[in-house]
Amino acid sequence: MEAGSVTQENVDPPFTLVEVGPQAISVLAHRGATSLRGRFGDYRPPASPVIGIGDNVIVTVWEAASGGLFSASLQGAISSGSRAATLPDQTVGRDGSITVPYGGRIQAAGRTPQQVEAAIIDRLRGKAIEPQVIVNVSKNASNIVTVTGEVTAGARVPLSLRGDRVMDVIATAGGFRASTHETFISLTRDGRTIRVPVQMLLADPRENIFVRPGDVITVERTPQTFTVAGATGANAMIPFDARGLTLEEALGKAGGLQDMRADPDGVFVMRYEPVDLVKQFSQASPELPPGGMAPVAYHLNMRDPSSLFLARKFAMRDKDIIFVSNAPLTELGKYFQLFQMLTAPVVQGAGVATVAKAL
Repeated sequence: MEAGSVTQENVDPPFTLVEVGPQAISVLAHRGATSLRGRFGDYRPPASPVIGIGDNVIVTVWEAASGGLFSASLQGAISSGSRAATLPDQTVGRDGSITVPYGGRIQAAGRTPQQVEAAIIDRLRGKAIEPQVIVNVSKNASNIVTVTGEVTAGARVPLSLRGDRVMDVIATAGGFRASTHETFISLTRDGRTIRVPVQMLLADPRENIFVRPGDVITVERTPQTFTVAGATGANAMIPFDARGLTLEEALGKAGGLQDMRADPDGVFVMRYEPVDLVKQFSQASPELPPGGMAPVAYHLNMRDPSSLFLARKFAMRDKDIIFVSNAPLTELGKYFQLFQMLTAPVVQGAGVATVAKAL
């Protein structure tokens, strides 16, 4: 492992070997994680959302006295002497307009209900008796968020006037179907998608940002695993059973180091890291190209008692590889075992020949 990381002339090292110590732990602790708040911000939607194409609206018109314009034209829909008339529920058309009798086509899309009310009053002024108007959205088809994936019931969730956060709309869709430690949330907005673990939103409520109309939230179940190889109790791909798994816990899940084989000075964790992070290590090559990902092998010397505390601070990540090398005497033992296997038939044959001569 150490020889493989040495830079040769005109050849880039295949990976960077980093000693796990206080400096490495500090760099990893400040590793920037993907953040919903950092990428999208956390802005509460306006108190009065605008009407959109496809919304259903109800318009109610009041007049200052009975027998006015609307009481005469909609007499079948109102009681005798009434000063109000409720127009039939109608959908905002593709041109963004609705129809109001004696007012014509009124632009509704892109306006708040209060702005549409003012526009209708302006059209009816001089025709109706001191008209007053109330516009209500009966069916919200534009101020919605789409929730899909590993939820109980995927749906297009209408947003409330108070504003809804990511976890609010997921709860409205029935909640998660998978364990939270292996569930991820992808938020798509304005052509950008950010993916974060659910545990991040639970650990930091600031990440539970307000959603906006048109957002798409996809809930994904992605089991997290790490691979163990070498002189450990079990060579296998092991799943995380919780977020925040440390190297100490990962070695425990793998059965620990084998007493008769393992070299305590040969514990390595291999993964890909962002080049900008790798350059912060003192062992990093200055020739690393900017951007992208670079392979890194973290080395831990378990002969040093302080390494046990460092292993507890070293966070494991999805698809990490733990490799524990054999002790040097193990290789020598293999040689003697092979030598014994090759010479045993000869020794046994010589013993048989000796017995035969004696007889």
